[in-house]
Amino acid sequence: MKRLVSLDFFRGMTIALMVVVNTPGSWNHVYAPLLHAEWHGVTPADLVFPFFLFIVGVSITLAYHSKKLKNGINASTYQKILKRTFIIFMLGLFLALFPKFDFENLRVVGVLQRIALVFCFCAILYLNTGWRGQLLVGIFCLIIYYVLLCFIPFDGMPAGTLEPGNNFSAWIDRFITPGRMYRETWDPEGLFSTIPAFSTTIAGMLAGRIIIDKTLPGSSKIIWIFIAGLSSFSLGYMWDYVFPANKHIWTSTYVLIHVGLAALFLSASMWIIDELGYQKWTKLGVVYGMNAITAYVLHGIIWRIFQIPVTAEKGIQSLWMSGLVDIGLSSKLASFLWALSYMLLIYFFALILYRKKIFIKV
Repeated sequence: MKRLVSLDFFRGMTIALMVVVNTPGSWNHVYAPLLHAEWHGVTPADLVFPFFLFIVGVSITLAYHSKKLKNGINASTYQKILKRTFIIFMLGLFLALFPKFDFENLRVVGVLQRIALVFCFCAILYLNTGWRGQLLVGIFCLIIYYVLLCFIPFDGMPAGTLEPGNNFSAWIDRFITPGRMYRETWDPEGLFSTIPAFSTTIAGMLAGRIIIDKTLPGSSKIIWIFIAGLSSFSLGYMWDYVFPANKHIWTSTYVLIHVGLAALFLSASMWIIDELGYQKWTKLGVVYGMNAITAYVLHGIIWRIFQIPVTAEKGIQSLWMSGLVDIGLSSKLASFLWALSYMLLIYFFALILYRKKIFIKV
């Protein structure tokens, strides 16, 4: 099957936006769309991480489809899945520890850790089930999570309590999530809220199945993914009235909304880039996409280096902010320009790898 430039572009733009969202010049001065919703609700920043998990699902189907067709699934296949899971999880732990390596205050869960767990579960699920089984598992994860959060009382609290740190998901995470929590009593990447995140990647796997279907012409694949995306978004939007969309606890409605938007973006990318052939402007996304995890890890390492003081109290990032504000730029614009410049810096390193045809697979 011909490589989908649109998928590389989608993956790369997701990572590029993740870098922009994660690294403002100052967290006190950020444009609203680049901030996560304070609690309920969905902002553009809330779409970046789940978009990547959706793409992981598409990639699982594309990577393992031929093995299923040729009955090439063996012990080595599972060993590679577990090895990749371990590497991604350990990279997440490394970023959590770098540069102080304070093991006593280690946050065990995180973005890469969730990617690792979701990849492992969904890759094994894909190898052992058909699309109907995957769809049922995805629906089950959403429904059971909804039932537990909305209909089960906990710790003396009434069922349906959905407050920060005071909800069924956070309560369970306090028992099962090791290490330090991101927010003392709860963590947006906690182990329990990973359950609905499985559905995000399963949705990507189902989109991948449409892509590999040789009985469908390219235009029909785009239409089906578009229809599925619009349906998911509409259902999530309606369900949101009784079960609010919330990234922090990865609610089922949040899954349906971001899956829908991811499918719509993917279908649009496939139409414009793969069908119509407009590819000249895709370079930034493709370069990021060909070394996505490497770029993400690199952005975490260099960002921490930039916090190291180069003067009495300020690091490079602080000097940037104070310098631009002193010449008359608004604090939010200076903060955004830092994030944009930092994203381009990581792109520069990714471009070197791309030109040397070095693609680091983890």
